[in-house]
Amino acid sequence: MQKKKIILASASPRRRELMQQAGYEFEIQVSHKEEVYTSEAPDEIVKELALLKAKDIANQNEAEELVVIGADTVVAYQGAVLGKPKSKEDAFAMIKSFQGDKHQVYTGVAILSYDGEGNETVVNHAVKTDVYVNPMTDEEILKYIETDNVMDKAGSYGIQSGFAIHIEKIEGDYFNVVGLPISYIYEVLKRM
Repeated sequence: MQKKKIILASASPRRRELMQQAGYEFEIQVSHKEEVYTSEAPDEIVKELALLKAKDIANQNEAEELVVIGADTVVAYQGAVLGKPKSKEDAFAMIKSFQGDKHQVYTGVAILSYDGEGNETVVNHAVKTDVYVNPMTDEEILKYIETDNVMDKAGSYGIQSGFAIHIEKIEGDYFNVVGLPISYIYEVLKRM
């Protein structure tokens, strides 16, 4: 099935694990390009950043049969993007804002495929999942923040961690919330 070399343009251990679970052989190359975007809507922001990362890595590689996958995930609540927290106080404020309500997780996935002549095919898409969080007390939020590494997670939580006990339900792709909609990627790669 896999003929082309695949590069995952991400340092995320969660994305790496999902690609491995799917059975892909791939390399990791991390883009260090400054993440600058012009879009305002969360789905457009993640698409723009995923494409920026994928293009940066593609430009660093020789023209060959190659697939580069870039991804970016954000959490949005009432249309506002919640990035990675800057402090524990910031993490508390983020979780406090959406507890007892629903928010969205968007992952932009840019898949760049190159043939032997350097011809490029680009698929750039955002996957959305609605996440419903049960009401939480301040003590529950503080306990979670103290027991999990929230600083490297968009929205200050990981659905696959201790925060799972506070999730009422999701509508959409669970793995999208983890950080990579692997089923979507599989279907795109299958068609390429």
